[in-house]
Amino acid sequence: MEYTLEVIPLPVSDIDRAKEFYSDKLGFHVDIDTEVMPGMRIVQLTPPGSGCSIALADTLWETMDGPTPAPGSYQRLQLCVADAKAAHAELVARGLDVSEPVQHAPQDGGTFMYFKDPDGNGWAIQEYRVRATTPLREAIVPQG
Repeated sequence: MEYTLEVIPLPVSDIDRAKEFYSDKLGFHVDIDTEVMPGMRIVQLTPPGSGCSIALADTLWETMDGPTPAPGSYQRLQLCVADAKAAHAELVARGLDVSEPVQHAPQDGGTFMYFKDPDGNGWAIQEYRVRATTPLREAIVPQG
């Protein structure tokens, strides 16, 4: 049985502002923007090339057990790119306030840059150069 991570609900205070940020500043594709049931609007956006989306919703949290996360409480969500410098240039041209790429380790996967959405949810962008030629799913060798 395969289990794929495909949607991450993201706590935001203003769905329209978040939708604009993720679509305009990051280039995420708007997959869904609809009322899925009376009183529940869902906006689902997918990063280019990704198999995982984020979901913004106004009453979604009421359908789940446990505490409701505060807008801005998610940190270190992570995107991966094949070329951090090219991604940085594209994002800056879109108007995103993103840090310069920093190489924390010399091996592939050791370079990161960071940004926050309007609510303060924190994101990292990791460079995996191998992604230019090999999907990450194929590049990762299971341990064990």
